Amino acid sequence: MNKNILKLFYYFSLIILIIIYIYPGSIIGKILYGDFAIQPNILDHSVGTSLNHFFAFLYITLLGGIIQYNAKRLNKFILFIIIFSIILEFFHFFIPNRSFQILDLVSNIFGIIIGYLSLNLILILKK
Repeated sequence: MNKNILKLFYYFSLIILIIIYIYPGSIIGKILYGDFAIQPNILDHSVGTSLNHFFAFLYITLLGGIIQYNAKRLNKFILFIIIFSIILEFFHFFIPNRSFQILDLVSNIFGIIIGYLSLNLILILKK
């Protein structure tokens, strides 16, 4: 796939992630169930919506990492995405109808770590 198209998907995904994070309610819940109060789960699991956070940051890490073409840029990107995820989660202290959840933050970071390890494996295999 063309790298410019991947960049477009990446930036579009970041914008959507920011909107979903800072909106005072569940946009996806409104679209799927007609209710801003319902937080849908990607998978029905005991950790609830924290699994959504894992998949969102795994996706954004993999997509953003793929458009980084070397290990040095990848490391800077990973630092950026970790700080980005922490800031977004801390916004929930101030946004009505949202709450800071340590499990969500841990899920964000875990998704980033799994994405980073996967990207490093891809870099190793390319050599």
